[in-house]
Amino acid sequence: MADTLDYDVDRRVATIRFTRPEALNSITDALLDDLETALRQAHEDPELRALVLTGSGRAFSVGLDLDLLERGFADLEYWSSVLHKLNDCYLRMEALPFPVISQVNGLARAGGYEFTLASDLVIMAEEARIGDVHAPFGVPPGGGASFRLARRCGEMRAKELILTGRWLDGKQAESYGLALRSVPLAQLPEAVEELLAQLRNKPRGSISVAKAMMEANRHLSGRAAVESELGRFLEWAKGDALASEGMRAFVEKREPVWVTESDGPRSPEPL
Repeated sequence: MADTLDYDVDRRVATIRFTRPEALNSITDALLDDLETALRQAHEDPELRALVLTGSGRAFSVGLDLDLLERGFADLEYWSSVLHKLNDCYLRMEALPFPVISQVNGLARAGGYEFTLASDLVIMAEEARIGDVHAPFGVPPGGGASFRLARRCGEMRAKELILTGRWLDGKQAESYGLALRSVPLAQLPEAVEELLAQLRNKPRGSISVAKAMMEANRHLSGRAAVESELGRFLEWAKGDALASEGMRAFVEKREPVWVTESDGPRSPEPL
């Protein structure tokens, strides 16, 4: 995977870093294959509590590679296969049983920007710029922005951003609800680490269920949402060996120990 991305794990957090800075981390067939492999690897790792997605150089990712686009316009069957692979990656990110954080270090455009929309949390450099940016090229979205963007910032703002192709810097993205925080580029790793420090020591079971609840109940309301949440809660309470650990630790005036047999015979790592 060295030609397109790096995959590293440190203290229960996996990091996927795009490594094509000379091409602004544009998306190729090889990158999609490597990303799918990395996401599968992350999903199968019971230790992980979060995944960070970021870029190298001055871009996060500027979307589909120009050579790929040229071939796609000439061969719609090929383009269909590429877009299905790309959207599969977005869906895999959303299905991971722990938070996905986009660490937006630079330009994020079109398909690259849609990675941030499929993430759970986004922390962005003030100097970075993000945008759908399909409209200036006379192309509609093909990676889920038409529905994910409105969830983040509301229908009217989503229409503005898609129909105009407007860029947003970090502060603007934060004001639109497209970034949790924006900080100077030099402080970006530290800001992401501050967030990770609040995730590394959480039990994976309850975090996974909470994320699944929010995804499943996104379009439900009233009693249907309550029943859905209640069902998932009771299923978790029945099946998770650590379900009562937080309560017991509070009563016994001690720190909770979020370790199960799958974690191996060790104590929790210090933060």
